[in-house]
Amino acid sequence: MSKISFEGIGEMVATFVCEEGVAAGQVVKMTDNGTVGPCGDGEAFCGVALSAQDGYAAVQVAGLVESPVTGGGVTVGWVKLSADGSGGVKADDVAGRETLVVWADSDSAVVCL
Repeated sequence: MSKISFEGIGEMVATFVCEEGVAAGQVVKMTDNGTVGPCGDGEAFCGVALSAQDGYAAVQVAGLVESPVTGGGVTVGWVKLSADGSGGVKADDVAGRETLVVWADSDSAVVCL
């Protein structure tokens, strides 16, 4: 990025039980009461796992957070996004949810959860 930092703005983090396959830095979805799991391609995400170990994950559920991007098409402004199935997000005009993107390049984006 540049000299601008979006880190920590509006950040809200919650601890969840996590299913196998959840890793730090990937978008996650709710899979059961108090439980998150990896997102499949085209699924809605609830946040980004900041850490995952011993069956628990710290998940950022609000605020500005950086996420990997695949497939291009993610630009600044209001963009419909969904999970890309590999831990990041992608532009998705069909199933995506409207999300504010404040910074974007070909590999990552800073989104407002």
